[in-house]
Amino acid sequence: MRAIWNGFISFGLVTIPVSVGLAQQRNDVSFRTLSRATNQPVKQKRWDPARDAEVGPDDTVKGWEVSKGQYLPVEDEELERFAAQQEKTIRILQFVDIAEVDPVYFEKAYWLEPQERAERPYALLTRAMEESGRAAVGRFVLSTKEHLVLLRAADGMLALQTLYYPEDVRVREQREIRDRLQGVDVSDEELGMAQQLVAGLTKPFAPEEYPNETRAALLDYLQAKAAGQELAAPEQAEQPAPVIDLMAALKASLEASGASAGGGDAAGEGDGDPGEAAEGAEEARKAS
Repeated sequence: MRAIWNGFISFGLVTIPVSVGLAQQRNDVSFRTLSRATNQPVKQKRWDPARDAEVGPDDTVKGWEVSKGQYLPVEDEELERFAAQQEKTIRILQFVDIAEVDPVYFEKAYWLEPQERAERPYALLTRAMEESGRAAVGRFVLSTKEHLVLLRAADGMLALQTLYYPEDVRVREQREIRDRLQGVDVSDEELGMAQQLVAGLTKPFAPEEYPNETRAALLDYLQAKAAGQELAAPEQAEQPAPVIDLMAALKASLEASGASAGGGDAAGEGDGDPGEAAEGAEEARKAS
């Protein structure tokens, strides 16, 4: 693993030397902006619209918007006062039941690797967290920026998840959605059928079964175009129609998934192919 940080996990009087490495990296297809006339990358310039002139890097300063269109200049030296001090410790503040942490707070994931001769305490902490179903909330400084983090056991190893702070999560929209759902009721029959449909479409999560199909299709197109070939444009997927008769859509979906609309063990009866079930549900939406 390529380490981007080396230090310690600290909880109680125990310290565990660890290295931090990236756990995620987007592999989107990237593009450059080219001049249409020359097919060469164009350069972005810093431009001062008030003076209608280009500005060099030494002539720029950060600005904080006090009010609409009014900015307060702030020098880098001023901001350095508030930079987190470099630390070599991931300080565990407390342990929590992992189910209590809403994934909406998850930001970016890193792997934690034990350094040499630290395997035993690392394995001990991992197993203790794994068997208790708990994770650790802590603080961690990376590149002068302090992060709130969650340490969690993942398949026999530790992952570090940086967390959004409470003020980063858009709770106003969350409240608005909850308010809209106040008083909305569903019948016991509808709920039972929906639960059967969920059970019929349930299987273990295998991320390798869900590759980025859009990226693969785009790369195929670009490679073919670079080779002078022509590919047919992909067909546009039909937009699903809104459900008018919810009960009819549920019944059709259950029939397509192989589950009985009349009850029974949904998990046992819903062993049909999930893809076929999804297609059946789509047909039911269209029929509605």
